[in-house]
Amino acid sequence: MGRAALRPLSAQALASAVGARLIGDANAVIHGVASLESATPSELSFLSDARYRVRAESSLAGFLLVREEFVEMGGAIKLVHASPHLAFAKALDVLFPAAPTIPGVSPRAAVHESATVVGAEIRAHASIGANSVVGAGSLIHSNAVIGDNVRIGIDCVIHPGVSIYEGCIIGDRCIIHSGTVIGADGFGFQPTASGWAKVQQVGAVVIGNDVEIGSNTSIDRGAIEDTVIGNGVKIDNLVQIAHNCRIGDHTAIAGCAGMAGSTIVGARCMIGGASMLTGHISICDDAVISGGTLVSQSVTDPGRITGVFPSLPHREWMKMAATLRRSIKK
Repeated sequence: MGRAALRPLSAQALASAVGARLIGDANAVIHGVASLESATPSELSFLSDARYRVRAESSLAGFLLVREEFVEMGGAIKLVHASPHLAFAKALDVLFPAAPTIPGVSPRAAVHESATVVGAEIRAHASIGANSVVGAGSLIHSNAVIGDNVRIGIDCVIHPGVSIYEGCIIGDRCIIHSGTVIGADGFGFQPTASGWAKVQQVGAVVIGNDVEIGSNTSIDRGAIEDTVIGNGVKIDNLVQIAHNCRIGDHTAIAGCAGMAGSTIVGARCMIGGASMLTGHISICDDAVISGGTLVSQSVTDPGRITGVFPSLPHREWMKMAATLRRSIKK
């Protein structure tokens, strides 16, 4: 089942908005979006991979975003674009525009008198600490907690239940999803004869512009220097980033990945789901870490790193591990 557009548009208007070339009735109206399998004659779908051509040929979609090689396929109105999936993402933004921020502070919000909130929307039961700043156009949802001396840039969205600890800095146009914690103490302890002594964590977390962070992710504050997340970084749900890590611009980190303290990740990297990066290592720019990989030493050459051992019945796994160990010793 598809989704009805919040803002139906003519084929020509949408083609212009996403930079596509239109083939077909310019005045036909797109009323929604759907997958190839479920689309109706009033809905838009897309084909970007030749493997799904058969599905597209049998689809009832009235509008299709396609590459040039597929323009002769079927009877749907075509919106031709070099990257149909990217164009479809742009189309979603046009057909489903986000609700505008309505500047103002709910009387049921707790905003410290020293905080600066100008042109932002602060919803009921949100909390803004002393000397914190929330930029114009930003939206702080209910039950979000912003600590003291926090800086949040313009046009950010902080979803319900987010906690941003004192002293952290969030750039412009960032999105932080529910349950995420920014700036909790890093895991810093020293053993003593009587137990573990806590090491005060006096750094912060500094997040660049255009960053999106999924739900229930934790980014720890630095021990002395800051934990830094670069511009354009995309972080999935349930990711752990420990103290003093540094993530380069436009890197993407998939769900359940974890990195120990002082890990340095370069720009434009892709960190697969459930991968594990041990502390005090560096990952070069443009590296790709496959899902489930344990990275225990620095990566200096761009390209794909894989350390996934396929699951097997336990006895077979033990035999395989023994075989590998023997081959290495030879």
